[in-house]
Amino acid sequence: MSTLSELFASNTSMGDESGTISNSTLADHNSTANDTIIIVTDNPTASPTIEDIDAAEEAHQFDANAALLLNITLICCTMLAYYVKKNKLYFLPESAIAMLVGVVIGGLARLTVQDLTLFSFSPEFFFFVLLPPIIFEAGYSLEKKAFFENIGAITLYAFAGTIISTFAVGMLTFGAAQIGLLQHVDKNNPMEALLFGALISAVDPVATLSIMGSPELQCDDLLYSLVFGESVLNDAVAIVLFKTFHTYYDPEGPDFSRSVIPAALFSFATMTILSICVGVVLGLLVSYIYKHTSISDFPKLEASLLYLFCYCCYATAEALQLSGIMALFIHAIVLSHYNSYNLSNTAQVTTEQFFATVAVTMETIVFLYMGMGVFTGRFKNLDVTFSVLGVLFCFIARALNIFPISWVANCCRRKGENKISCKMQCVLWFAGLRGAIAFALSMNMPGPNSDSYAAVTLFICMFTTVVCGGCTENILTRFGMKKSVENDDDKDGGFLGIDEELLVVESPLARRVIESIHDKYREFWANLDENYMKRLFGGAQRSSVRVRNYELSNQNEDDF
Repeated sequence: MSTLSELFASNTSMGDESGTISNSTLADHNSTANDTIIIVTDNPTASPTIEDIDAAEEAHQFDANAALLLNITLICCTMLAYYVKKNKLYFLPESAIAMLVGVVIGGLARLTVQDLTLFSFSPEFFFFVLLPPIIFEAGYSLEKKAFFENIGAITLYAFAGTIISTFAVGMLTFGAAQIGLLQHVDKNNPMEALLFGALISAVDPVATLSIMGSPELQCDDLLYSLVFGESVLNDAVAIVLFKTFHTYYDPEGPDFSRSVIPAALFSFATMTILSICVGVVLGLLVSYIYKHTSISDFPKLEASLLYLFCYCCYATAEALQLSGIMALFIHAIVLSHYNSYNLSNTAQVTTEQFFATVAVTMETIVFLYMGMGVFTGRFKNLDVTFSVLGVLFCFIARALNIFPISWVANCCRRKGENKISCKMQCVLWFAGLRGAIAFALSMNMPGPNSDSYAAVTLFICMFTTVVCGGCTENILTRFGMKKSVENDDDKDGGFLGIDEELLVVESPLARRVIESIHDKYREFWANLDENYMKRLFGGAQRSSVRVRNYELSNQNEDDF
């Protein structure tokens, strides 16, 4: 259905074409007197016809009805989320509610609407409009101390774990196709299966934040830091792997050269480092602007500028063919560390609440459109066997990822100090929720089996969000991973009756090396940050904090 602007554009183009042939047409008219010539001039003041106006008004009315439907749906999802929170119905997460409502709306639209464009999931709209505020809010409100205390384990899960998961799912899928279990998978080219392994290894931060980040669940701080950090960073790894495999994928060429693997790893490392640099540079630039200007005198402008830089950072990284997710996450952490102290008191409160509100709204829209995808053509090539095996492969790959890497991480930790217990590892294994990022990547899947991969990916996303997400509260309670629930491992003999201290191998040499590197880095960074960075870009000075604490202590002594 054409809009009014499109109709004007078409009229203009017709006028341009007519203008270019009018001279030759007149020449033909001079040579042939019996010909009838109609000359259309390029007249920008020409009025549209009645039919054009009616078509434009009809398009406007359709868009208005769609916008009304979307708003009413979002209001219903929000009210249902309130009902779930008020009655503590943890078996039905907010993300699952939005997804199920989307299924209903998509079904009704399929029966009543011919043009389903407005009800279809758009990957570009998701990546460039919906996702940036969610990632920014996650990094801006991050508990930095807990995150960086576990940065080693998070990095292992996000980088090594994602690579392990990618090849595990890819090879299992390719092997199942070769023995005849799967029909809609290329049996000759393993690169197609590796593409699927890369996209389905993306543990979605949107799903993770909407479920495990709920304050009502009271998730253990260490567990949440590990799950959240992995989900944010591993998306960048999964996207890089997907893009790399996509570059080398040729449906007509089944051979996979071994030289591709080093090239892919180099591309991945380069993209990761450059994405971090983009986030840091833009974060410091914004902090410098706020530190050395008087923009804090205008709270509305400083809040608006901060929001615009959120999209600017993401778009810059993507324009440079880097990871917008990683760049924006680092960008938000830098702004939280430096620039939050440059804001006025009004803007500090406003920005935190505003970004949280926008993130919740965007999350709801994401899951709503994923639910609508069930009836917008994404399930037309659903392979039930592939769907069931896909879920099984994801759990197997997740186990091959979590348990060995947790063992390696525990080797560098003191026994009993931030140890990743067996129960916590089981929750980590169960918490690998797939969501919109995996689904958006599946819609860019190349090859003749792309529709089948998209349908299977959507099925896995819905299964992990609704079923696994709905069981999250019970799993946290059962394994003692809530703040309010005491872990009784020592009382009941550990996990499955086994003393966990016997399962954790402590390496004194590895621990001493890690502690030595950590202490030197921490001392170097503290001096650099305190003496140079904060003076240029803002931030809380430690000296001022100590003086403030000293004044408060003296005041308390005087009171006594």
